[in-house]
Amino acid sequence: MNADDEFLRGDFPRSDFPRGAAPQSHQQPPPHQPWGQPPPRQPAGQMPYPYPGPLPPMRPRPARGWRRVVLSATLGLVNLGPSPAEREEAAYEAAIRSMPNGIYKVGVLGKGGVGKTTVAASVGSVFAALRRADHVVAVDADTAFGRLGSRIDPRATSSYWDLAADQSMQSFADISSRVGANAAGLYVLIGEPAAGGRRVLDAALYREAALRLDRHFTISIVDCGSTMDSAVTQEALRDLDALIVVSSPWADGAGAAAKTMEWLADRGQGGLLQRSVVVLNDSDGHADKRTRSTLTAQFLQHGQEVVEVPFDPHLRPGGVIDVVSEMAPATRRRFLQIAAIVARHFSARPGGRTARRGPNQSM
Repeated sequence: MNADDEFLRGDFPRSDFPRGAAPQSHQQPPPHQPWGQPPPRQPAGQMPYPYPGPLPPMRPRPARGWRRVVLSATLGLVNLGPSPAEREEAAYEAAIRSMPNGIYKVGVLGKGGVGKTTVAASVGSVFAALRRADHVVAVDADTAFGRLGSRIDPRATSSYWDLAADQSMQSFADISSRVGANAAGLYVLIGEPAAGGRRVLDAALYREAALRLDRHFTISIVDCGSTMDSAVTQEALRDLDALIVVSSPWADGAGAAAKTMEWLADRGQGGLLQRSVVVLNDSDGHADKRTRSTLTAQFLQHGQEVVEVPFDPHLRPGGVIDVVSEMAPATRRRFLQIAAIVARHFSARPGGRTARRGPNQSM
């Protein structure tokens, strides 16, 4: 009988250790960790293996241009990120969106023919598109046949006189039903309806309408008249949080803008000048680059921020301005820059007129 037969009968070979003693394993545990004991604990905060750490943030994807084409053609494998222009726009948009909540008002000044109304409508549309939670209104305070309504909503017919005559309007729904609006969400109060007899806006009527609008709109863009000594213009300048001075990119237009700022300084508006931005608006496409550079340098020497708006055929005909779909990207970028500068001036006065209002002063 061999060992295999004993194994089949269940007879195992006897071992050489004494009866009742436990057999010893041929593989001894390491002396520092006996069998039956848990492994030693790692010190607090120490992992038993290297921690990989957080994943690197994903690179933002380009939204347009050839970088977007490359991303789509490679099924997302090659992501070159947004272009410098897209990153610039994103920075401007972030500044506008992060502006503190409050009630703010910016005025737009400039002589006739420089594109003052175009700038007012475009900047207002940018604010309305990026701050949807706010109510943004553009107000035509130009007593010389203002055309702000035609650049925002030509169907708007209610004016200052309609707003003052209907004292039953209390809610935002009441007010918004009487003013115009565009696709970006910018509302507009026109200065004078196209139909009917000629009526001249005065300072008292402007003040009454402004107080009513302030109850429902958080940002107002006031398209002021080109006559600085007008009573309505002086009334509008009383409670501005920021100012946009529009000039043509030519010496005569820049000279008029400089006189405007001198006029404000002589009347104690130095604080407002520090919260202003000069816009060199190329409204016809014939601006000379050297002249633009010279004018920009002159304004910068006087401490003014300057933005050059390029010629855009969409703005030339005089119809409704569309900052989202029709305006050229380079032009929209400059209006984003203007709005971001204005938002920074707003941020320097947190709360705007809400913070400056006295306890017994009406809104």
